[in-house]
Amino acid sequence: MNTETNASSATLVDEDPQSRRIEVQPRQRKTPATYNPRHIQVVDYSFFYGTTQVLFDLNMDIPERHVTALIGPSGCGKSTLLRNINRMNDLIDGIAHQGDIQIEGQSIYDPYLEVISLRKRIGMVFQKSNPFPKSIYENIVYSLRVAGRNKKSELDETVERTLKAAALWDEVKDRLQESAFSLSGGQMQRLCIARAIANQPEILLMDEPCSALDPIATGKIEDLIHDLKEDYTIIIVTHNMQQAARVSDKTAFLYMGQLIEYDETEKIFMKPSEAQTEAYVSGRFG
Repeated sequence: MNTETNASSATLVDEDPQSRRIEVQPRQRKTPATYNPRHIQVVDYSFFYGTTQVLFDLNMDIPERHVTALIGPSGCGKSTLLRNINRMNDLIDGIAHQGDIQIEGQSIYDPYLEVISLRKRIGMVFQKSNPFPKSIYENIVYSLRVAGRNKKSELDETVERTLKAAALWDEVKDRLQESAFSLSGGQMQRLCIARAIANQPEILLMDEPCSALDPIATGKIEDLIHDLKEDYTIIIVTHNMQQAARVSDKTAFLYMGQLIEYDETEKIFMKPSEAQTEAYVSGRFG
C-alpha cells in the first residue's frame, strides 16, 4: 500500500510495521458546490456466504450528500450490500468477497485499515428501532462515553444537537432522563437516528427504517432524511417504491444479486433503460 497516497484521509497509529493500522480521520465538511460524485465506489464487487454467491460484479459510484435508494425484491442482496459498506458482515463465518468498496478512494478492505475507525465514519439505522435500555440522554451519549468522552458540556451539546437534527428535541427535551422505551415507535426510530449521528459520521446507512412505522411517523422520517442529506451521504434500503421515489436522488435496482440499473431516481421511475426495471417499478413483478 502506498501510504503517501492516503495521507490526507488516514494516519498510521502504530510504528511497528508488522502491526501498524490505519485510523481513518473524519474529512472536513465541504460546501455543496464541492461534493464528491464518487464518495463511495463499488468496484466489480461480488460477495459470498460460504459457497453461495449473493452479489455479482456490482459497480456503482455513490455521490456525497445525496440519498441513494437500493430497491428490489426480498433476497436480492440490498441489505447485504448495505451491511458490507461498514463491514458488518465480517462478523459472519465463511464470508468472502471479490472486488472492492472504496470510500474517498480508500479501500475498506485495506489490511492496515482500523475497522473501528471506519465504523465511526458510518452510522447505521436498522429496520426495527433498537434503543438501548437506558435513558433518552444516555442512548445519545453512549458512544461518546465508550470513547472516554465524559465532559458534561460536550455530552449536553451532543444530545441537543443530535435530537434537533433528528427533529425530536422539542418532543423530549423535558424528559431526557426517562427510559427510551417510553417513546412511541416513530420517536424511538428518530432517537436511533440521533444516536447514529452522535459521533458526526459522514455516511448514514438505513435498512428499511420506516417498515414498522405508521404513515405519520414515516412522513417524519422521510422529512428528516431530506434534511440530513445536507450533511450526510445516505444510503437507504426500501421495499416501498413510493418512498424511494420521494426521498432519493439516485436509485439502484438489484435483482438476484445483480445490479440491473442504477441512475437518477426520476429516470428509474419515469423512463428506465431496462425492461426488467420498468416491470418492477410498475408493480408487474416483485
